[in-house]
Amino acid sequence: MSKNTLAGRDCLRLLDLSPEEFELVINTAAKQKADWAAGVQEVPYVGKSVAIIMEKPSLRTRSSFEIGSYRLGAHPLVMSDDHSAFSRGETVQDTTLVLERFVDAIVLRTYEQSKVTEVAKWAKVPVINALSDDFHPCQGLADALTIREHKGSLKGLTLAYVGDGNNMAHTYLELGALAGMKVQLGCPEIHMPDPAVVAECEKVAAQTGASIAIFNNAHDAVAGADVVLTDTWTSMGDEDEHDQRLAEFEGFQVDAALMSEAAEGAIFMHCLPAHRGEEVTDEVMDAPYSVIFDEAENRLHAQKALMYLLMEEV
Repeated sequence: MSKNTLAGRDCLRLLDLSPEEFELVINTAAKQKADWAAGVQEVPYVGKSVAIIMEKPSLRTRSSFEIGSYRLGAHPLVMSDDHSAFSRGETVQDTTLVLERFVDAIVLRTYEQSKVTEVAKWAKVPVINALSDDFHPCQGLADALTIREHKGSLKGLTLAYVGDGNNMAHTYLELGALAGMKVQLGCPEIHMPDPAVVAECEKVAAQTGASIAIFNNAHDAVAGADVVLTDTWTSMGDEDEHDQRLAEFEGFQVDAALMSEAAEGAIFMHCLPAHRGEEVTDEVMDAPYSVIFDEAENRLHAQKALMYLLMEEV
């Protein structure tokens, strides 16, 4: 295994990692996953603890972080919803400075990216973004592991994302840039990714041989793609806009006809939860080329590897 340059660090977005560090996390996850399946079940962090703070509803994130912590030997301290660490009106600074006295890492699923950044500012222990409105780095790591398992490698593949230019679009731009992939986004003109994020990813892409192309239709994005991804059109917090968004995303549904425009052997991915019949059809979700449940499982392995690397003694 390569030298661990991540010990004691934070992961607030994928671009916090260098291309080499990104690969280190994926390699570590793959090895730990194989070892665990073979019965080699090491628990290196007995006596440590991880605060897992869920300010947004969660199935995969909470389950995978809690079980991943347990498998490392660390105690998962889960605080969720109205009973989260930040639910009593105390400042982020004070809460963080108390919490870091108890735990060896802080995992935060929240709304504003600025909150994750502020927690990292005050915490002396590693901080992991378990989803914010801007980025979802842990999902990106799990997806990278899944793509590599099914395609053998990442570099040179064409990754197509169709839908909202949201936190997942940002994350796939970062993933593709770090991994040297050809990234093709198809988003409605009124739901484009943040230009600042695109510019940051283009700088990384210039170093890794990746490329980025953004279209206002699904067909150009999916053409020749090895991996097709989408996300819900109505994210948490946007429920009041649901009907309006259905109209705005007309023509961006991933169905069998759209998948037929991808490369032979293309796989379909969705970070879940999916709104079947909206951004994707049942036929695609349940197709042999759909790897959504491998993808969901890999949240556990990717996050376990990330925690393992960040929590290592400096």
